[in-house]
Amino acid sequence: MTEVHVWSDIACPWCYVGKRRLEAAIERFGRDVEVVWHAFELDPASPPEQDLSVASYAERLARKYEAPLAHAERMIAEMTETARGEGLAFRFDRIRPGNTFDAHRLLCFARLRGRQGALKERFLRGYFCEGARIGDHATLLRLAQEVGLDAGEVDAIVRSDAYAAEVRQDEERAASMGVRGVPFFLVGRFGVSGAQSPQTLLQALERAQEESRSEGDEGATCGPGGCG
Repeated sequence: MTEVHVWSDIACPWCYVGKRRLEAAIERFGRDVEVVWHAFELDPASPPEQDLSVASYAERLARKYEAPLAHAERMIAEMTETARGEGLAFRFDRIRPGNTFDAHRLLCFARLRGRQGALKERFLRGYFCEGARIGDHATLLRLAQEVGLDAGEVDAIVRSDAYAAEVRQDEERAASMGVRGVPFFLVGRFGVSGAQSPQTLLQALERAQEESRSEGDEGATCGPGGCG
């Protein structure tokens, strides 16, 4: 089975678009693929929730990129249109920016329960389409329950520092590979940076499969025990 390791953040619009494009590539690939989601925080210093009564999402974006407000509003409009092309209904007017560290901890736990992909999708849809407060523990508990995770286990995790080390390990590995932005896809030994087209991701899947097949096809050899 081909493995795809993806570094992304819940508060990253291109990560949601990239997820849809990866899914399209996997569908075209037509073979079993395991997708593993890894943590990457775009704003580790963010509070659990930012006060949007002080500044709108567009105003915060303009400040971040040191750009005029009109430019930030165009960026949002273009991103919304791009997402629509992937079947995603982004609502930037509803977004409630917040710290994503605890959400990443729950994604580590969800992988052990076989629900990581479902939880990743639910977090992204909640954040970008529904205005879910991604840094709020009650919201995380609700979304996790919706994908079948046990409420008691989830509550215990968000109240502790469980899986914090795993999140940091993900981020350290990304740094060691020189990852500066997300999404970042590692397909076999091939890295793909950004929300590339399904065709580009499909090519990476095919290259990884071909390389794996080549490594598995060993010719006849002789050793201390004889020839075979």
